Amino acid sequence: MKKSVKVVAGIVLIAFSMISCNSSTEKEKNEGQEMIFNENKQIHYQIGDHLPNELVCMVNNAYMGEPQLAVPVEGKTYYGCCQMCVGKLNNEESARMAEDPFSGKPVDKATAYIVLAGQEGKVDYFESEENYKKSKKAE
Repeated sequence: MKKSVKVVAGIVLIAFSMISCNSSTEKEKNEGQEMIFNENKQIHYQIGDHLPNELVCMVNNAYMGEPQLAVPVEGKTYYGCCQMCVGKLNNEESARMAEDPFSGKPVDKATAYIVLAGQEGKVDYFESEENYKKSKKAE
């Protein structure tokens, strides 16, 4: 009996891990630039590229490589990768806001200029493309 409980628990754990909030991307270095690939080895974006909002989980602040679940809130559209993220975007204003890394000002993720920042698909949210360009010049 104990063995069957362990088997069922193992199956549940595997199933949960398959549907959790993780992207299936790989990182590779190419000519000094980190590049993000999906499981089919198709390149999507390079570090520093502007990203379409729908490819970003705005709760995990991560590029996901495929369209995410649209979450309309107060006339704006946010994106999340799972039902937990949908709930947070609907219920927590803090999940819908970020800080512009250049200006330090709060920015609404639905209207932000989103850039792939690296490290496991991490993204940054800027008030505008102009702020992003200024931040690159300041480096």
